[in-house]
Amino acid sequence: MKLFPTLLSTATIALAAAASTSVFANPELATKKNCMACHAVDKKLVGPAYKDVAEKYAGQKDAVDKLAQKVLKGGTGVWGAIPMPANPQVSDAEAKQLVQWILTLK
Repeated sequence: MKLFPTLLSTATIALAAAASTSVFANPELATKKNCMACHAVDKKLVGPAYKDVAEKYAGQKDAVDKLAQKVLKGGTGVWGAIPMPANPQVSDAEAKQLVQWILTLK
């Protein structure tokens, strides 16, 4: 049964990696990437509250990809007349992490 300790350590490593990824996708990443200059978790600033975004896109299977592209390229018209600018300082992976975190907000 030498296989069991190997599986246990593999599982532990996988859980630690998942935890470190989810910790990174949080308000600190949003602040670091300048998202919080226009957005807040629970109130509208220049852009919509992240909780409103989560509510609007809840249950949509393509929401992560769709919203990650808006983070990267910008967009207009969904939340009013003020456009969201493109965010070249955000990588594809960071955009997806941010959107995944936003979609968890209730």
